[in-house]
Amino acid sequence: MNRIQNYAFANKKALLRVDYNVPLNEQFEITDTTRIDASLPTLRKILDDGGSVIIMSHLGRPKGKDASCSLKHILPYLRKLTGVEVLFAEDCIGAETEAMVARLQPKQILLLENVRFYKEETDGDAAFAQKLASYGDVYVNDAFATAHREHATTAVIARFFPNDKMFGLLMQAEVDNLNKVMNNPKRPFTAILGGSKISTKINIINNLLTKVDNIILGGGMNYTVHKAMGGNVGKSLVENEMLDVAREVLETAKKNNVKVYVSEDTVTSDRFGNDALRRIYPTDEIPDDMEGMDIGPKTCLNYRQAILDSATVLWNGPMGVFEFDNFSNGTFMVADAVARATEQGSFTLAGGGDSVAAINKFKLSEKFSYISTAGGAMLEFCEGRSLPGITSITDEK
Repeated sequence: MNRIQNYAFANKKALLRVDYNVPLNEQFEITDTTRIDASLPTLRKILDDGGSVIIMSHLGRPKGKDASCSLKHILPYLRKLTGVEVLFAEDCIGAETEAMVARLQPKQILLLENVRFYKEETDGDAAFAQKLASYGDVYVNDAFATAHREHATTAVIARFFPNDKMFGLLMQAEVDNLNKVMNNPKRPFTAILGGSKISTKINIINNLLTKVDNIILGGGMNYTVHKAMGGNVGKSLVENEMLDVAREVLETAKKNNVKVYVSEDTVTSDRFGNDALRRIYPTDEIPDDMEGMDIGPKTCLNYRQAILDSATVLWNGPMGVFEFDNFSNGTFMVADAVARATEQGSFTLAGGGDSVAAINKFKLSEKFSYISTAGGAMLEFCEGRSLPGITSITDEK
């Protein structure tokens, strides 16, 4: 497999798939540029080599050609970020776009209009992919956040570049770091899994039970597990249909010698709100009129020690309703413990929208070994699934 660091792009047109699906305000201004910023090293490598770049991306979930989802909204910032000439094609296919591609000079960028303006993109249409493939000499996929989708520009297009396809620098880093955690971890290896529902995390839990030494549970999943063990969790979020599954998880963990940490105590409230009445109870003795909102102080200390004793830490999902300051302490304590573990030499990886939002809220993003830019793709990778955006590059055919 080609690695981008070793590839010479001089006088070549690189067809680059990125993820510029960024949030816009009502004035169509970008409110978070992280995903665009993350593509800069790959853009710089191609341009500095003397190549030109044809950028493909989606934005939003348009139904047909929707002006509010146009990538022209990205254009001013992309020009500012790169400092080079960025041209814009009003369509991603067609005679006019082909002419712009033909005129493209080395060290220029051509941004194509939203590829999801065509349903052929999400359908994984081969003819659509082939049209786009005809624009470039080499295909570079730097969109890890869409790697779990078998769309035309994220996977299918790679088959038209049997010898000239590779990951961009961001995607390479994502794959390398996730492989390091999932396939070659230093031990003890601890996975921290939060979030509201065990049903959304059961696949990753089952896969991790064959790989980790410890699993730390936070968020709503705790209450389902405690109820499965016979505890009273009040009006906390519980998936009653998952009680047998929760018991199976605990049984499998025991067989595999994996220690499962669940909350010893819980910060509860009488209603869902930041200014609600707060009381701390043992997690299996929550009164019927109270609901769990965050892990309690004893749990924080237990989780913190387990994290500090770990050589590898994977974190996905908050410990409670961290969006409310009065119920954010558990998530902060875990984030801080992971940051401290990093300082001690542990390899730490976090990912998922809520986890990253929490890390950014607590201003700890510089204190993790690696933070994944993806949510769904990272989860599926950690579930052990094959991701089309990865296999389309790595599989030798």
